[in-house]
Amino acid sequence: MLFNSFHFLVFFPVVTLIYFIIPRKIRYLWLLGASYYFYMSWNAAYALLMACSTIVTWFSGYLLGKRQDTEDSGIPVRKLIVAVSFVVNLGILGFFKYFDFALGNINAVLGRLGWESLEKPFAIVLPVGISFYTFQALSYTVDVYRNDLKPEANLLKYALFVSFFPQLVAGPIERSKNLLAQIQRMDQARFRQLFDYGRIAGGLQLMLWGYFQKMVIADRIAVLVNTVFDAWYFYGSVELALAAAAFSIQIYCDFASYSTIAIGAAKVLGFTLMENFDTPYFACSIRDFWRRWHISLSTWLKDYLYIPLGGNRCGRLRSQINLMITFLVSGLWHGASWHFVVWGGLHGVYQIAGSQTRALRKRLYEKSHTKTDSFSFRFGQSAVTFVLAAFAWIFFRAESLTQACGYIKRMLTKPNIWALSDGTINKLGLDHTEMHIFFWSALLLLAVSIVKYKRQETIDMFLEKQCAWFRWLTVAGLFAVIFLFGIYGPGYDAGQFIYFQF
Repeated sequence: MLFNSFHFLVFFPVVTLIYFIIPRKIRYLWLLGASYYFYMSWNAAYALLMACSTIVTWFSGYLLGKRQDTEDSGIPVRKLIVAVSFVVNLGILGFFKYFDFALGNINAVLGRLGWESLEKPFAIVLPVGISFYTFQALSYTVDVYRNDLKPEANLLKYALFVSFFPQLVAGPIERSKNLLAQIQRMDQARFRQLFDYGRIAGGLQLMLWGYFQKMVIADRIAVLVNTVFDAWYFYGSVELALAAAAFSIQIYCDFASYSTIAIGAAKVLGFTLMENFDTPYFACSIRDFWRRWHISLSTWLKDYLYIPLGGNRCGRLRSQINLMITFLVSGLWHGASWHFVVWGGLHGVYQIAGSQTRALRKRLYEKSHTKTDSFSFRFGQSAVTFVLAAFAWIFFRAESLTQACGYIKRMLTKPNIWALSDGTINKLGLDHTEMHIFFWSALLLLAVSIVKYKRQETIDMFLEKQCAWFRWLTVAGLFAVIFLFGIYGPGYDAGQFIYFQF
């Protein structure tokens, strides 16, 4: 079920209304049923995979709570429990997400050797959101193993933690210490506490802003991006560079919109989800970019992969190897293809290069008397960071590594500066009027982002401080813009969110 579908616009109010009025003790059961219905509306059979992941990780936590290893206990049973949990969950993820990728690479090697290729034994459809809920469930196992969290005794409450529908299929990847703790307390809230006008209004405002980002900005600029990327070999440097920059905006608005709608929907229900984006294109370095982009994944990889590998505690070379492994895994998590791996590796190279040149750059700034605390310097850093990120996004957006390399080669070798003034840009899927709509919408996005960057206030927090007439005017304006200028897809079908494929 898509957030930007009529189905969800009926589903969510019904679920929320019933949730508010039913007895407190069965609220979690209602949300659990609603969450599974939400997921099963896409493919009912694959809900069994989520249930399997839920049972394995819950039972692992139960066993970890019962067992405490000592120095003379012999076999490290607790480590064995964690290993089994990881093998089962990552085995399911690996089979559905990486089987075709592995088979393709094996056949490529066999072809080089002149041997016959292996046939694909069956068709595999990637379950929506499997990467997200698998990582979320595994974090629970690790947290219990580290004694950071007590095991959840109620299997159904834990099942709601894994399947909570607002963030189920595209994040944020929640931590058990945050979301599960709120689920454990959800039966304590009385109706007056649950039906809080300010909180509900704030959640709906966040959802509305998310729909604006998705339907007015992301899906509109996607037309230009798709036009160029689908026929990149016909275009010159200007169009290719423009499409790369446009995709940077598209993927941010698309993914951030899902997270914003998810956070807003959870807020309406009385839950607080972690922030997933914090003005990433205002970052002054790639390292800073990853503190602001897909925060739930980057912190997950840091806590459950980078630090266990040794982090930066084992010397410079080892820390750089750990960093590169983490980003390669991040790339592979996003997609079973080499162009995703290269995208992740490129971000690893950016960070290592930034770390290696930090001292040199500092000396150069001092010798040249550069005012590193000035707006112009920070703006320049952000511009360079955006260019580096946009260049890496080419690998992310391309259909293959070969296409990405061909795209970049043509972008660098086919200059056509005249395309900026001869009307070519208005022939890339968006006409003059559509480009104007995008321009003014992007300006509004920029204004909201500046408020977020300067004041650390989301749009609902900002509106809460304004006069009532301003709040209602803003809400009405967003409604009108979405209704009039939203992109509803061919035949008015809802456009799928990009991160659903991961």
